[in-house]
Amino acid sequence: MANSRKGPQVSDTTENRGGGSSILPLAINTVARAVRRTGRRLPGVRPSLEDSVSGRTVLITGASSGIGRAAAIKLGAAGATVLLVARSAEKLEEAEREIQAASGTAHAYPCDLTNEDDIDRLAEQVIAEHGGVDVLVNNAGRSIRRSIELSYDRAHDFRRTMELNYFAPVKLILRLLPGMRERKWGHVVNVSSMGVQTNVPRFSAYVASKAALDAFSRCIASEIVDDGVHVSTVYMPLVRTPMIEPTDLYRRFPALSPEEAADLIVKAIVERRKRVSTGFGRFSDGHICHGADDSGRDRQHRLQAV
Repeated sequence: MANSRKGPQVSDTTENRGGGSSILPLAINTVARAVRRTGRRLPGVRPSLEDSVSGRTVLITGASSGIGRAAAIKLGAAGATVLLVARSAEKLEEAEREIQAASGTAHAYPCDLTNEDDIDRLAEQVIAEHGGVDVLVNNAGRSIRRSIELSYDRAHDFRRTMELNYFAPVKLILRLLPGMRERKWGHVVNVSSMGVQTNVPRFSAYVASKAALDAFSRCIASEIVDDGVHVSTVYMPLVRTPMIEPTDLYRRFPALSPEEAADLIVKAIVERRKRVSTGFGRFSDGHICHGADDSGRDRQHRLQAV
């Protein structure tokens, strides 16, 4: 009878075509299955995305377009049950159909993530219908580009970015984390910004909200790791998505495609690293953000603010 479970399958028999031991392939697959089941990472063993998510439930916010949709498609193809969350029911259903057409499993859950009551409703529905979530990808976000001089009477910009970029993911974590800890397995992946590493001018509201989630995640990580729950932060560079379209300046900047950006999320899920970043982000984090000459750094950034 055919095995309906997605992901890598291990045969009861092996075929030796190279004259070597037939035990080795079976041993490798057995270890990979153990890694996927326990969530542990063994030296020298790099599991695939299928090993990491096949048979698991993954909730991803901002899944109706851009990075979130691209990541959801990759996760569905790898055998995850993907829970798609965003405001637009119509766009979510389009993504759901696309994943299902490729023999994946997906469910659309429209939700206003700026509304705490709606997040409670979402969490209760997901727990009731799926028993919880194994991997939570906090991808939804709002970006505002505005100089501080033009922000003196716009405190609401800072509240709006905090609502979606900080309070919404924190609320989801608080609702879904108890189940992860009880099951002794879970993973929270936060999509942050390279701006947190580089202190980009004119993005104080956006970067501050992302930095807040970063700090929250670092603080809780040591409290939950012994329960088998890991937290990863992806410091995303510029990505060609609808979120950056209002900024004409970005049309002249190099940017990742949503599919390339989704690969960084995949990397975080597979490797369960605390931090996933580009080379430039790591360089900036180590040399620009923590440099000794703060005044010189500020003058450097001022040139970028034009």
